[in-house]
Amino acid sequence: MKHFDIIIIGGGPIGIACGIEAKKNGLSYLIIEKGCLVNSLYHYPVNMQFFSSSELLELDKIPFISKENKPRRSEALEYYRRVVTTNELNINLFETVIEAQKDKEGIFHVKTSKDSYTAKDVIIATGFYDIPNPLNIPGENLPKVSHYYTDPHYYAGMDVVVVGASNSSVDAALECYRKGAKVTMVVRDSEISSHVKYWVKPDIENRIKEGSITALFNSNIKEITDNSVVINNNNEEITIKNDFVLALTGYRPNFVFLEQLGVSISNDENRTPTYNTETMETNVTNLYLAGVVCGGLNTHTWFIENSRIHAVTILTHIISKYRYCRF
Repeated sequence: MKHFDIIIIGGGPIGIACGIEAKKNGLSYLIIEKGCLVNSLYHYPVNMQFFSSSELLELDKIPFISKENKPRRSEALEYYRRVVTTNELNINLFETVIEAQKDKEGIFHVKTSKDSYTAKDVIIATGFYDIPNPLNIPGENLPKVSHYYTDPHYYAGMDVVVVGASNSSVDAALECYRKGAKVTMVVRDSEISSHVKYWVKPDIENRIKEGSITALFNSNIKEITDNSVVINNNNEEITIKNDFVLALTGYRPNFVFLEQLGVSISNDENRTPTYNTETMETNVTNLYLAGVVCGGLNTHTWFIENSRIHAVTILTHIISKYRYCRF
């Protein structure tokens, strides 16, 4: 069994930042990622543009140069890949953590799909993008339904329903429309979300106003069939022809995994994990949270730009413990 000072679960930008800080402080560490490098970013829409400017996505003051002020997915993938390779970070890709337990001596035992490890400290930086929020309606598991959106070309000439009115939903609706899809948005609220990127919001509102994209506000889907979708629209049931449903209803952290490790979760609607905001340590000693996983269901709380500091915060606390020596 391989032993490390720190095991970092999650190879996204914040997990990478934690690895950089561990290496800078002379600690042995391993980053474990179940998919490819920055797996969540890889599965973002191919044309996605970040809300943040490039300098706010930088790690360890390593310059992030992009063609525009707000970089796109492809540029981010290239940037974080170069950060990892330049720093020669110790990272295992396509390796899934199956379970992690803490023994009586305070050592964490981490079992993965490929190996087993032990560590004095564990940092969870798993984000929230892997588990979609379900619709919980008949037909949700049909092949035509997806909780992820990648490329608009796939939907050219098709009748597409987009569920939601957040950034991901609006981007999907606009891109699919411009590739020739007939787009209907099903929106629970009475208007497009105020969180939508300010340079995109007028575009979607104008497309709706002119009738290029149909928006059914105060609505929700009741049932999905092979060829149609049943919608409750302002308490009136309507059925529309449909080829594909993009259920972009948001995502959630892996609460089961957190609870398996003993992390307490709040009982309110946000289901926020318990952690010390000054150290990022959870109620389980030597177990830390980093990045967007800290927000629970309130996934708009943490982003790359405001959670980069978690890496420094955590490693500062770990280094301060008496059992570690930097020399």
